[in-house]
Amino acid sequence: MSAAPHQASCVAIGGRAVLIEGPPGSGKSSLALALIDRGATLVGDDGVLLEMRRGRLWALPPANITGLLEIRNVGLARMAPVTAPVALVLRLDPDAPRHVEAAEQVALAATSLPLVRLWPDTPVLPLRAEWALEMHGLP
Repeated sequence: MSAAPHQASCVAIGGRAVLIEGPPGSGKSSLALALIDRGATLVGDDGVLLEMRRGRLWALPPANITGLLEIRNVGLARMAPVTAPVALVLRLDPDAPRHVEAAEQVALAATSLPLVRLWPDTPVLPLRAEWALEMHGLP
């Protein structure tokens, strides 16, 4: 399968990619920036390529925006991007459930991935994202 574009920001934490989905202006890039500040690495901002490799879905930076992260009110920051297998999809959602027993599942590129909806308007969003990966992400 060739790489297919997917609208999401994406960072790698401990070698596992986290796709960050949400409508425009929901905070995808801000969450990516906060996670990068906590040690994550950029895969792609507001767009990635998804590709099956050895039975796993991988996230890759698109050529036209490789290494660029938009920091609202500041500009485009340049950083070294990585590729990584997708372990979790986070969806920024103001209607996210308060309690989650198990991650939802979402189909992407003919594979099923865990999905966790996060309420975007909280100062601890990066911590929630890291815990979602720890508790619900693929190994």
